[in-house]
Amino acid sequence: MSDFIRFKGTATYLTNDAIEAAVNAALALERPLLIRGEPGTGKTLLAEAVAEALGTELIHWPVKSTTRAQDGLYVYDTVQRLYDSRFGEGDVKDIRHYIKLGPLGRAFSADKRIVLLIDEVDKADLEFPNDLLHELDRMRFVIGETGDEVAAKLRPIVIITSNNEKELPDAFLRRCVFHFIDFPDAELMRRIIAVHHPSIDRELIDQAVVTFYRLRELPKIRKRPTTSELIDWIAVLKTAGIGKERFVKELPFLGVLLKKEQDIDTLGAAKRTGAWKN
Repeated sequence: MSDFIRFKGTATYLTNDAIEAAVNAALALERPLLIRGEPGTGKTLLAEAVAEALGTELIHWPVKSTTRAQDGLYVYDTVQRLYDSRFGEGDVKDIRHYIKLGPLGRAFSADKRIVLLIDEVDKADLEFPNDLLHELDRMRFVIGETGDEVAAKLRPIVIITSNNEKELPDAFLRRCVFHFIDFPDAELMRRIIAVHHPSIDRELIDQAVVTFYRLRELPKIRKRPTTSELIDWIAVLKTAGIGKERFVKELPFLGVLLKKEQDIDTLGAAKRTGAWKN
């Protein structure tokens, strides 16, 4: 059992038993770890924490709507080759100079086991997840322009994040270890804040946390503030020297928490009707 339990979080990333169990199951099975949860729950930071805890490199692959699995393997920079041939720079005869490995390619070619973060997988089209796992299963590919093969020496630790923007294929889900990160409760949130702001007055932190959760629960709020925004808000309060009295009276710097005009209007309406009192 001691060999199985390997990840316990880090000094700056607080975990619980469920997160640790998911990470360690993925490590033991050498399967991708699929992490879901609303924005701001620490999905990306988890990958950074795993890399830090295991003392290895992190490769971050942010997925876009146009991303294809092929992009993760390599790209052939034809534009740069054309530029060099026109202006007499570089060895244009050697195509290998213009082959750039993508995140998957770099992970496969690494000399040690690294962490590969595939961030926001549900932004790409529906074919991407299955194409991605096909490449991860093979762990090797051939560069068509040169005939060179890139084969993984060690299987990377793959962490895939999703914001629940769309359903992922069942075949993809079957081959992953899954974990949903719940939004932190108030007590865990205070512990998280203490990691980032250990010297701030406890009473001010309590007031900020209470206000934060009240804002998140405000009816008709469109973009609920996240953990990272709360930490930023407290940093601004600290820098500005805001005390409890002014905080309660004004709720300053709310633009750090509320990012939509409609949400600011919603808070204003709640104040006018008496549904919100500082």
